[in-house]
Amino acid sequence: MRDAIHQGSDPNFGSIPRASQSPKTRRTLRIPTAESWSGSGAFQQSYNAQIAVDATEQIIVGALVSNTAPDARHLMPVIDQVEQLLGVKPRKVLADAGYKSEENFRRLRERDIDGYVAVGRDGRTPRRSSGREVQAMQRKLNTKRGRATFKKRKHIAEPPFGWIKSVLGSRAFSLRGLEKVGAEWMLVCTAVNLRRLGGRISWA
Repeated sequence: MRDAIHQGSDPNFGSIPRASQSPKTRRTLRIPTAESWSGSGAFQQSYNAQIAVDATEQIIVGALVSNTAPDARHLMPVIDQVEQLLGVKPRKVLADAGYKSEENFRRLRERDIDGYVAVGRDGRTPRRSSGREVQAMQRKLNTKRGRATFKKRKHIAEPPFGWIKSVLGSRAFSLRGLEKVGAEWMLVCTAVNLRRLGGRISWA
């Protein structure tokens, strides 16, 4: 990836029986282990699945699974993974409001990564009590360039989850345990990438 990555997540993957569905780069990237939660009167094991998607090639360039529900805790680990795998850091990162935090915005700025992260759901403006970094991000998103850039988010990271569920038919993890589920998620993401790249690969 050379420009930007888009980070996204899907908290709807669980173990079977499945839980309720609930670089130096120049492109943009858009970017869950297992947690027991109560649903329908029962506790179920569910996972927070994260991906980072190259904005130009529409392939997954980072993936991890965790047992921590808040997405904000996963923004920098996924960016670190992308940089480690590709040898370059993304120049831009797009992410939804779940990844908002003062710490994340500060770290993006300190690492010279051009971040576009929603600060309020459904276009809502953050409270005046929000920290300096959140307010700066809001001003950035309110610019013409900020609106145009962030608008691309849904078209980058959301489609892979659709491919995983509709094309591959993968809606729940078959394995249990964080390590095994993480390996299964990597396999699923690899399968998606192979489907996307199939027409460009020359097999010897």
